[in-house]
Amino acid sequence: MHWRNIIRRPVVTEKSNFLADNSNQYTFVVDSRANKMQIKQAVELAWPTVTVDKIRVANMPAKRSRRFRRLTVRKTGWKKAIVTLMPGDSIELFEGV
Repeated sequence: MHWRNIIRRPVVTEKSNFLADNSNQYTFVVDSRANKMQIKQAVELAWPTVTVDKIRVANMPAKRSRRFRRLTVRKTGWKKAIVTLMPGDSIELFEGV
């Protein structure tokens, strides 16, 4: 699998911004078939100046939501990867903002 197919997008929430600032951890939505070694290689290929120290992976469950009173819709599940970088490394997610 190509690294662009493994890393889908970054997760931008208050908690993920706090982890990025204080613990040097970045959160990504990744392909559900990817394992930890593939995620590590994809991050190191996408940002060649960083080294990955540790990866934690969680499968987020599917959820149901309601639209227009009766119609229920099922949102698909997804896989989340929290990537810890070596001290001194960082990823610029929003350049020029």
